[in-house]
Amino acid sequence: MKIHILGASCAGATTLAEALSAALNIPFFDTDRFFWEKSAIPYTIKRDAVTRNQMLKNALSQTESYIVSGSLVSWGEEWKQMFDLAVFLYLPKEIRMERLVKREVERYGNNIYDDPLRHKLFIEFIDWASKYDDRSFTGRNIGIHESWLEAVNCPVIKIERDTTVAERLGRIIDGVDRS
Repeated sequence: MKIHILGASCAGATTLAEALSAALNIPFFDTDRFFWEKSAIPYTIKRDAVTRNQMLKNALSQTESYIVSGSLVSWGEEWKQMFDLAVFLYLPKEIRMERLVKREVERYGNNIYDDPLRHKLFIEFIDWASKYDDRSFTGRNIGIHESWLEAVNCPVIKIERDTTVAERLGRIIDGVDRS
C-alpha cells in the first residue's frame, strides 16, 4: 500500500502519517526531510528539485509499502501516479494557525519573539501559511491541492473537519480495507 497524506501546514498530515505508519507497520516519509537542506537555522535552505526528488524516490524504492506526508504538488507530474490512496486533510484557518503558532513555540521557544532573525522567519511563515485558503495566492493553496487531487490516479479520502487522530485512522484503514 502506497499512501500520500497532504493538506495545509498544521492540518495534521505528519501526525496522521506517524500514527498510520504505526498502525499498518509501514514506513512513512515526510517531504520536509527531502525538501529542506539541514542547516543551522532549520527550514531556510531549499534543496534543488532534482536532488530532492531523487532522494525521495531512492528512499521509497527500498520498501514496497509506504506513507508520504506533505505536499508533492510542485514536485512533478510523475508523483500523481505513485500512490494507491491519497488522503487530503482540511481544517479551518483559525485551527491551523493556532496549531502552527503552538508548534513553532514548541520548536523554538521564545526565540520566535526574542531573536530578530527567528522572529522574522516566524512572521514570514505565519503570513505564508495564512494564505492557504486564498485560491489566488501563488504559493501552496487549497485550489492547487484540489486540482492535484483531481489528477491523481488513485482513490482520495477527504477529511475536512477537526477530528481526532483515532477517527482519521479509522476512516483511512476502512478505505485501505476496501481497496
